[in-house]
Amino acid sequence: MKNILTYGTFDVLHYGHINLLQRAKFLGDYLIVGLSTDNFNKLKNKKSLYSFEQRKLILEACRYVDLIIPEETWEQKTEDIKKYNIDVFVMGNDWAGKFDYLKNYCEVIYLPRTPDVSSSKTKLYIKGNL
Repeated sequence: MKNILTYGTFDVLHYGHINLLQRAKFLGDYLIVGLSTDNFNKLKNKKSLYSFEQRKLILEACRYVDLIIPEETWEQKTEDIKKYNIDVFVMGNDWAGKFDYLKNYCEVIYLPRTPDVSSSKTKLYIKGNL
């Protein structure tokens, strides 16, 4: 059994998120998603349209996701990798290099982002600013 871990806010779920989750799942057998909590988003100066519980409910409906855990701090990644016996840590390539320190614990892969889509862009469109 190969365990995969990724993290994100996953607000305004779009096809770029689905592409990331699908490609991450295909790297192993069991995909765990660390979902940013509302308090952690505040620390990151991020505002979500949906609450943690609402975003969790949406992600639970995705067939690629096996388990959702709360992401409460930047520092928890190492402990999560150990706790869940993670084989591969996956993030979008906009984070390239930022999590290389985790290579001491598991394989780290940065997947290419899906072109022309982002939560920020989607929010602007919804608000009529794009």
